[in-house]
Amino acid sequence: MPVGNDYQVSSEGAVRHWFVPYARMTDTTPTVGNPAELTALVAGTEIGGTVLSIDASVSMAIVDFTCSMVYKHKVRNVRTYNVGVAELTWGVLDVGTRVYYDNSASMPADVYLSTSPLDLTGAANSLFGTIAYSANVTLPTTTATAATEEVPVMQRGAGA
Repeated sequence: MPVGNDYQVSSEGAVRHWFVPYARMTDTTPTVGNPAELTALVAGTEIGGTVLSIDASVSMAIVDFTCSMVYKHKVRNVRTYNVGVAELTWGVLDVGTRVYYDNSASMPADVYLSTSPLDLTGAANSLFGTIAYSANVTLPTTTATAATEEVPVMQRGAGA
């Protein structure tokens, strides 16, 4: 069967917009535009994406899990924690810096991403993506003191 003349393509490759029940997300009260994490059986292997829409009447969200999509997200520059106590070290946010979904209790409100591979309890954070270049954001954005900045993040997504 021949391919039709009218079809859609994406410069990012296959677009992955999935319906996800709130119960399968780390943050069970998602907000449009925020990072999302689909829970997994093994800590640190979860996949991350960006919430595109929510339907509270059925507790479902549409999440973009497309590999290599770039969205601006708030990122905490914490690199390590004094396990069980507080943030210990910080670093600059720059192009190529790995970003993790961090569900630590010490994270500021509405901030879900950090540069720490381990959370406050010492458990593995899942890799969310990498800070990308944007003409609208000057990088590096912070010094090595505690800070939260909105930066472009190329998400790892599904199928990476």
